[in-house]
Amino acid sequence: MMGPAHSLSGAAAWLGVGAAMEAAGRPMPWPVLVVGALISAGAALAPDLDHKAATISRAFGPISKVLCEIVDKLSYAVYKATRSTSDPRRSGGHRTLTHTWVWAVLIGAGASALAVTGGRWAVLGILFVHLVLAVEGLLWRAARVSSDILVWLLGAAGAWILAGVLDQPGNGADWLFTAPGQEYLWLGLPIVLGALVHDIGDSLTVSGCPILWPLPIAGKRWYPLGPPKALRFRAGSWVELKVLMPVFTLLGGVGGAAALNLF
Repeated sequence: MMGPAHSLSGAAAWLGVGAAMEAAGRPMPWPVLVVGALISAGAALAPDLDHKAATISRAFGPISKVLCEIVDKLSYAVYKATRSTSDPRRSGGHRTLTHTWVWAVLIGAGASALAVTGGRWAVLGILFVHLVLAVEGLLWRAARVSSDILVWLLGAAGAWILAGVLDQPGNGADWLFTAPGQEYLWLGLPIVLGALVHDIGDSLTVSGCPILWPLPIAGKRWYPLGPPKALRFRAGSWVELKVLMPVFTLLGGVGGAAALNLF
């Protein structure tokens, strides 16, 4: 799928989690719901770090372009080192390592560890990166015609404000993990969710997605999981733009309202 659809699906997924927590009698504080949705929306773009033409490659100027080059080469190297004889030969790393559950879990765990050990500045960094990505994905029309610096300033201001809100007692810095020193440990959860939702979205397209690597399926380590080919669509097609994106928007709205107990 394309960047905007990925971001919408990531935000909708976290709002759905918020609705489920409300139904289970463990409601999220509203700042956790909002921040988690924005982080998940941003994280839903991150698996495309292996694609030099993806939305994320433009998000941070030359830094993200160089990072995409490195991740593409790393992903390709891992693919070559672990492919089975049934896996096809490739010339690049797109839709390999960063499109697996292993990558999603490692990135989320790394973010949680960084948030816990790095303190406020680490939290601000995590928020900044994902808010910039969320702007690039959710507000993609405006982001395309504005300057990168304006988007970065918006991300920085949003990160500073939201971190301050979360720091207030009862607003969710210690949501789920309440032991001393575990503040913001939950920040990795929307990152894992966003990455997995990205992979699921890509599995619906023509090429499929090797989400379950390294588990062997049909003799392949990098089996492109997905529905029957007749039910798949091409990225950027009318199915994505006219059907899936409105559905994600509707589901996100319903999930957010249910999470806030507005029904």
